[in-house]
Amino acid sequence: MGKHLSRSIGQLRGDLVEQFGVVEQMIGLSVRSLTERRPDLASKVIATDKQVDERDLAIEEECLKLLALHQPVAADLRWVIMVVKVNGDLERMADLACNIAERSLALDLFPLFDVPSVMSEMVTEVLSMVRAALDAFIDSDADAAKEVIASDDRVDDLNVRIIDRLHEYVRDDAELIEPTIHCFSASRHLERIADMACSVAEETIYMVSGEMVRHGHFSVGGDKALADADG
Repeated sequence: MGKHLSRSIGQLRGDLVEQFGVVEQMIGLSVRSLTERRPDLASKVIATDKQVDERDLAIEEECLKLLALHQPVAADLRWVIMVVKVNGDLERMADLACNIAERSLALDLFPLFDVPSVMSEMVTEVLSMVRAALDAFIDSDADAAKEVIASDDRVDDLNVRIIDRLHEYVRDDAELIEPTIHCFSASRHLERIADMACSVAEETIYMVSGEMVRHGHFSVGGDKALADADG
């Protein structure tokens, strides 16, 4: 790897980590706004989305510049392509955090509605997945990425528990239908963030080993294919 290419990749890695930090904070604040009834936090999340969008475009532009100026090959080329995809995943996570914040603001009209306590447990799991997914990508750690994917079952189970509890709310009091729908949407958005973390993990596995794991598909001879491509 040339000196200029190495410097550009290092800068790109730093920008991606910084973007991740902002998105992670948005996710945490959005759920706090929901569970703690903090409209100020919800508004902060929504206001931050513009910053994420601007950095998303900047990172993508840097990737295109790097490809045009340095023409990376083999592992470096795969890494840059994966940065473009992971950057897009982070931007979508930020959008989902904004959706949760919007549901939180809608719930302010129902101050007596109790958000299921398991929601806090779910966000802890989701944030852990998001952190681990980006760490796995930055460290090129396929094993850690596979652990992220395995964690998704726990999030799915917690989501089912929340839905079951919300069903009880509606069964006991039909007037809770509207706030229950807002809470259900927030839970669904949180579950989608976990899915995006899995997407980052899947992309990491492919980048490192050539193993295609999306949609439950495992490619054959991934490592050999990578070795052949690297020449």
